[in-house]
Amino acid sequence: MMTASNLANMDVLGTTTDEVCKAKNPIFKTVMKNHTSSNFEASVKVNRIHVGGLANTKRYDPQNSAASNDGYVFMSNVNSIEKMVDMTNVSRSYKTNVEVMNATKKMMMATLQLGM
Repeated sequence: MMTASNLANMDVLGTTTDEVCKAKNPIFKTVMKNHTSSNFEASVKVNRIHVGGLANTKRYDPQNSAASNDGYVFMSNVNSIEKMVDMTNVSRSYKTNVEVMNATKKMMMATLQLGM
Protein backbone atom coordinates (compact mmCIF):
# COMPACT_ATOMS: atom_id res chain seq x y z
CA MET A 1 0.00 0.00 0.00
CA MET A 2 2.76 2.43 0.91
CA THR A 3 4.76 1.57 -2.22
CA ALA A 4 1.68 2.23 -4.35
CA SER A 5 1.22 5.59 -2.63
CA ASN A 6 4.86 6.46 -3.25
CA LEU A 7 4.57 5.57 -6.93
CA ALA A 8 1.26 7.40 -7.36
CA ASN A 9 2.64 10.63 -5.90
CA MET A 10 6.15 10.61 -7.34
CA ASP A 11 5.35 13.18 -10.05
CA VAL A 12 3.83 15.74 -7.67
CA LEU A 13 5.66 19.06 -7.88
CA GLY A 14 5.67 21.78 -5.26
CA THR A 15 6.85 25.26 -4.45
CA THR A 16 8.72 24.03 -1.34
CA THR A 17 10.15 20.72 -0.16
CA ASP A 18 7.27 20.43 2.33
CA GLU A 19 4.68 20.29 -0.48
CA VAL A 20 6.16 17.42 -2.50
CA CYS A 21 5.93 13.71 -1.85
CA LYS A 22 8.65 12.18 0.27
CA ALA A 23 9.39 8.47 0.08
CA LYS A 24 7.77 6.57 2.96
CA ASN A 25 9.03 3.18 4.09
CA PRO A 26 7.43 1.01 6.78
CA ILE A 27 9.56 -0.32 9.64
CA PHE A 28 8.14 -3.64 10.82
CA LYS A 29 8.16 -5.20 14.28
CA THR A 30 7.56 -8.80 15.35
CA VAL A 31 4.80 -9.15 17.93
CA MET A 32 4.91 -12.23 20.17
CA LYS A 33 1.53 -13.49 21.30
CA ASN A 34 1.34 -16.86 23.07
CA HIS A 35 4.90 -17.82 23.85
CA THR A 36 5.23 -21.04 25.85
CA SER A 37 7.44 -24.11 25.45
CA SER A 38 4.72 -25.91 23.47
CA ASN A 39 3.07 -22.98 21.69
CA PHE A 40 4.49 -20.08 19.77
CA GLU A 41 2.48 -17.42 17.95
CA ALA A 42 3.86 -14.31 16.36
CA SER A 43 2.73 -11.68 13.90
CA VAL A 44 4.16 -8.61 12.25
CA LYS A 45 2.93 -5.05 12.53
CA VAL A 46 4.14 -1.69 11.32
CA ASN A 47 6.20 -0.17 14.10
CA ARG A 48 6.74 3.22 12.46
CA ILE A 49 6.97 4.95 9.10
CA HIS A 50 10.37 6.22 7.97
CA VAL A 51 9.99 9.38 5.89
CA GLY A 52 12.94 10.67 4.02
CA GLY A 53 15.75 9.20 2.06
CA LEU A 54 17.23 11.36 -0.64
CA ALA A 55 16.82 15.11 -0.68
CA ASN A 56 14.14 16.58 -2.91
CA THR A 57 15.66 18.00 -6.08
CA LYS A 58 14.75 21.37 -7.45
CA ARG A 59 14.47 22.31 -11.10
CA TYR A 60 14.34 25.74 -12.70
CA ASP A 61 10.98 25.96 -14.48
CA PRO A 62 9.53 29.49 -14.19
CA GLN A 63 6.65 28.64 -16.57
CA ASN A 64 5.31 25.94 -14.24
CA SER A 65 2.30 26.95 -12.14
CA ALA A 66 3.88 25.28 -9.09
CA ALA A 67 7.08 27.33 -9.39
CA SER A 68 8.23 29.45 -6.47
CA ASN A 69 8.96 33.18 -6.78
CA ASP A 70 12.52 32.21 -7.76
CA GLY A 71 11.17 30.05 -10.63
CA TYR A 72 12.06 26.69 -9.06
CA VAL A 73 9.85 23.65 -8.59
CA PHE A 74 10.70 20.90 -6.14
CA MET A 75 10.40 17.29 -7.23
CA SER A 76 9.61 14.15 -5.25
CA ASN A 77 12.47 12.04 -3.88
CA VAL A 78 10.74 8.75 -4.79
CA ASN A 79 12.90 6.49 -6.96
CA SER A 80 10.49 4.52 -9.16
CA ILE A 81 13.01 1.79 -9.99
CA GLU A 82 13.78 1.22 -6.32
CA LYS A 83 10.08 1.02 -5.47
CA MET A 84 9.38 -1.45 -8.30
CA VAL A 85 12.25 -3.65 -7.05
CA ASP A 86 10.74 -3.45 -3.55
CA MET A 87 7.37 -4.57 -4.89
CA THR A 88 8.97 -7.49 -6.75
CA ASN A 89 10.88 -8.56 -3.62
CA VAL A 90 7.75 -8.43 -1.47
CA SER A 91 5.83 -10.49 -4.02
CA ARG A 92 8.58 -13.12 -4.18
CA SER A 93 8.86 -13.23 -0.40
CA TYR A 94 5.11 -13.78 -0.06
CA LYS A 95 5.19 -16.56 -2.66
CA THR A 96 8.12 -18.24 -0.88
CA ASN A 97 6.32 -18.09 2.47
CA VAL A 98 3.21 -19.67 0.96
CA GLU A 99 5.35 -22.46 -0.52
CA VAL A 100 7.01 -23.06 2.87
CA MET A 101 3.61 -23.29 4.57
CA ASN A 102 2.35 -25.76 1.94
CA ALA A 103 5.50 -27.90 2.27
CA THR A 104 5.13 -27.90 6.06
CA LYS A 105 1.50 -28.95 5.74
CA LYS A 106 2.44 -31.81 3.38
CA MET A 107 5.18 -33.03 5.75
CA MET A 108 2.78 -32.97 8.70
CA MET A 109 0.21 -34.95 6.73
CA ALA A 110 2.89 -37.49 5.68
CA THR A 111 3.98 -37.82 9.32
CA LEU A 112 0.40 -38.50 10.41
CA GLN A 113 0.03 -41.16 7.72
CA LEU A 114 3.17 -42.96 9.00
CA GLY A 115 1.43 -43.62 12.29
CA MET A 116 -1.55 -45.36 10.63
